[in-house]
Amino acid sequence: MTTTASPLPLPAILGPTACGKTALALALAERFPVEVISVDSALVYRGMTIGTAKPDASERARCPHHLIDLVEPETTYTAGRFVADAERVAAEIAARGRIPLLVGGTMLYAKALHEGLAALPAADATLRAEIDARAAREGWPKLHAWLAEHDPETAARLSPNDRQRIQRALEVVLTTGKPMAAVLAEHQAQAPRDRLTLLALIPGSRTWLHDRIAARFHQMLAAGFVAEVAALRQRPALTAEHPSMRAVGYRQVWAYLDGQLSETEMIAAGIAATRQLAKRQLTWLRQFTNRWPRVTVLDPCDPQLIAKASAWLCRTAIAATTKA
Repeated sequence: MTTTASPLPLPAILGPTACGKTALALALAERFPVEVISVDSALVYRGMTIGTAKPDASERARCPHHLIDLVEPETTYTAGRFVADAERVAAEIAARGRIPLLVGGTMLYAKALHEGLAALPAADATLRAEIDARAAREGWPKLHAWLAEHDPETAARLSPNDRQRIQRALEVVLTTGKPMAAVLAEHQAQAPRDRLTLLALIPGSRTWLHDRIAARFHQMLAAGFVAEVAALRQRPALTAEHPSMRAVGYRQVWAYLDGQLSETEMIAAGIAATRQLAKRQLTWLRQFTNRWPRVTVLDPCDPQLIAKASAWLCRTAIAATTKA
């Protein structure tokens, strides 16, 4: 009987927004034959450049970046597609004799790649239409309340107006007869795929990170972020409800252009939403450090960051070579 070897672990740098992940990856690319695989649910969208802090042409010239500008913003890009794309690109990079380095902050994508995807039911267009019709009659808060009766754990972490996630959770309940939390728990009980060797960037100072987030948001505005969103709004099929436009920053600028927020309110809301995103990302990272076997934690403020990250990547590459 023949067996198939498990894929070698992939090095991954994960951290909260604005903590310096791209700068660190570029520094490593000067020392190692690295190609970056983006782990970012917003960088996949074309036309979303300023508000995503997408690596510019000069940065991409210094180091190849993958899984950027893949789809139009009207498209829904899923964690399942990310896993397939990342596995394919990582194999192509390795075949060239180079190091695939995952870099980003979409923790759901990283978790899916490391642990595998739960066997959730496929999307059902008819059922979704029925859910949407009921929401049109009763409102999403009412459907959120119904979800709370059947899947309280999932409902507790969702906003009553989070249309996309409420819809998906209801679809799982109605299709499987089980709450999404139970389906995911069954998956967690299985052995993880153990795909990533993680470098977690966790700042020791929350103030440092908050200041960087505020400064970057103002830089985005100065670079033309509002004009970028205004151009996206001209696309006939794109709405504020698409996942791309629910990204932090984009949602607040869209509301400003709709007249729902003043400029001052938009700036405050955009910075606050980005800080909340960073808080969620750090929560994910701490869970990973407690559960995953190969994790190195570094503070992005450490003056020896590049040297320590280089040592980490060297160890990872040597371990992969030894296993191969």
